[in-house]
Amino acid sequence: MSILTATYQLYGKPGSFEKKAEGIALGLTIGSWTDLPLLEQEQLKHHKGQVVSVEEFGDAPHPLKPDTIKAEVKIAYPSANFSADLPAILTTVFGKLSLDGEVKLLDLDFSEELLSHFPGPRFGIDGLRSKLGVMDRPLVMSIFKGVIGRDLDFMAAQLREQALGGVDLVKDDEILFDNPLTPFDQRITTGKSALEAVFEETGHRTLYAVNLSGRTSGLRDKAKKARELGADALLFNVHAYGLDVLQELAEDEEISLPLMAHPAFSGAFTSSPFYGLSTALALGKLTRIAGADFSLFPSPYGSVALEKAQALTLGHALVEESPLKRSFPVPSAGIHPGLVPLLINDFGIDSIINAGGGVHGHPDGAAGGGKAFRQAVDAVLSGKTLAEASEQHQELKTALDIWG
Repeated sequence: MSILTATYQLYGKPGSFEKKAEGIALGLTIGSWTDLPLLEQEQLKHHKGQVVSVEEFGDAPHPLKPDTIKAEVKIAYPSANFSADLPAILTTVFGKLSLDGEVKLLDLDFSEELLSHFPGPRFGIDGLRSKLGVMDRPLVMSIFKGVIGRDLDFMAAQLREQALGGVDLVKDDEILFDNPLTPFDQRITTGKSALEAVFEETGHRTLYAVNLSGRTSGLRDKAKKARELGADALLFNVHAYGLDVLQELAEDEEISLPLMAHPAFSGAFTSSPFYGLSTALALGKLTRIAGADFSLFPSPYGSVALEKAQALTLGHALVEESPLKRSFPVPSAGIHPGLVPLLINDFGIDSIINAGGGVHGHPDGAAGGGKAFRQAVDAVLSGKTLAEASEQHQELKTALDIWG
């Protein structure tokens, strides 16, 4: 029988968690057990949730309730109880339970049979590397900044500068929606023209991820239009729309574009240490399962920092062994060239180094900022320190003087 195992974090009195876990297992499946006649027990046994394990952490008291401690509880849910879609799964394992006090859903372990119902990334790390022809280093990505209120000429010039700096990908700002100055369709065609010109001049390929936005009912047609116009990739605010919407986009053969999942809004249900979903589950495992080829998340070092252990667990969830293709981890926020050694050490070469101000804030413009990042990456992979490399590369030296 195919099952789904959920891991929860609970707080309570020592010794109280076995009963609490059994209450969750029954409450989210058949409702009761011991009061049922034997015949009904026999009929319902394949639908009953099962407590797999209970682990108490006596050295982890609640910070505000010192008489209570933390525990992690694993409960297995038969897949016969739900349809093979993420809304049904999340409602089963954390629907009403999410309203019942200090309970946090830490992880979901999918059986291989259940996992086979989900697309995972269409392109994944290997497919995206093939598109770019870059196999042996982290990719470098930059973000459009200051585009709101600007026109297409400004956008094209900014795109060109970033591509000349050697970045591999440029993405829209997640708050850039359809508007009269930079309409969705024209962002795609303008971006394509600007990047093709740089490719013809330099031989360097840069991909542009346009923000897919609007009402949910129109997203599929808009995404299909993006492909017809030659879009490279789609940025998508997945946690504002929902994981199932991401899955619909990923599965559609008429769209067939790389999907970049932005973490906007996810903090509303991941940030609390006591409630919601773990960041690694929401931005890592579930985003990968639903079909994201890239997943952005706060780095442990920048301006909107995620606790390091969480960030590393999240990154691992995107690339760990699985029947699904791997998704690119994209640690973001406050990234500058001086952080490149840390990023590569912590997330490896199968990651994307993503910067906004660290590219655009360079005194030599976005082209200089992009070059500084590429020089930092090359230095780390060749075994040089950034200080050593900066003696030969003025763009990197300038960046290190500014940001350290």
